Amino acid sequence: MALGMMVDGKWTTNWNERDQSGKFNRSPTKFRDRITADGSSGFPAASGRYHLYVSLACPWAHRTLMMRSLKGLEAVIGLSIVDAVLSEKGWYFSENPGAIPDSVNQAEYLQEIYVKADAKYTGRVTVPVLWDKEKSTIVNNESREIIRMFDTEFAEFATRTNDLYPQDLQQQIDDTIDKIYMPVNNGVYRAGFATTQEAYEEAVTELFQNLDYWEAVLAKQRYLCGDRLTEADICMFSTLLRFDSVYHGHFKCNLRRILDYPNLWNYLKELYQHPQIQPTCNLDHIKRHYYMSQTQINPNRIVPIGPQIDFDEKHDRDRFS
Repeated sequence: MALGMMVDGKWTTNWNERDQSGKFNRSPTKFRDRITADGSSGFPAASGRYHLYVSLACPWAHRTLMMRSLKGLEAVIGLSIVDAVLSEKGWYFSENPGAIPDSVNQAEYLQEIYVKADAKYTGRVTVPVLWDKEKSTIVNNESREIIRMFDTEFAEFATRTNDLYPQDLQQQIDDTIDKIYMPVNNGVYRAGFATTQEAYEEAVTELFQNLDYWEAVLAKQRYLCGDRLTEADICMFSTLLRFDSVYHGHFKCNLRRILDYPNLWNYLKELYQHPQIQPTCNLDHIKRHYYMSQTQINPNRIVPIGPQIDFDEKHDRDRFS
């Protein structure tokens, strides 16, 4: 299955995000408008106006799904879920378990949504996508900005009171999300998509140096920014959840497992067991997507039956209560 992209509104499988040294360089997202509570951006927060397109497999999309759940916005923001496995034309909608067809645009492929927003669109066709039904366009396809909008701009409509961007921690949260992005969130991809030994080893070394750092931080406090669950934890969780099942083997991030880190492992279990987070986790979609879609890494598309991981096992993070 060749990964693809759009060029002037046309689909091509000539995708490449690696430089001459074999390093993976993620392309920036293109749709960066904002929804605001007061409507000053031209996209006012409203119930029923916006629709979220996600994959249960993608860690970036998973962030937005978790935030939608944590804030209780399920009845406010509609949802479509693509199939776990990429097609020759990229993400597509199906009736398979876990998927939810496109009830807004009746699209067969996610690329149709991008072309509807920009007939000459050039770039990757990625999830998440936040769609405005009134203006018939994509508002935003950058996960970090979507979770911030859900967290702060939809306060009037939120049915749960989780505040993941408290005023006194805002700078620390932003700094922490910045700090984990390149070496951890994107680091697993930098390792997995590297095409030279040097690029791979650089990414893996930096990844585990940072996991070691956060293991030490979590030995002293419950969450990344102290004693409260924040947006930073949501951004870290989506990577950690996939680590032992996918990144450790498929992306060769195999110096250690998350299971080998006492604090990161218990932290991961606590977040997984959160009543608004666990329902958004789908390890079947996660494993089938990576192992069956990325055939440049796994050409036979064999999905491993392991590892056996008990995310419901009792955690020890209550010691910080």
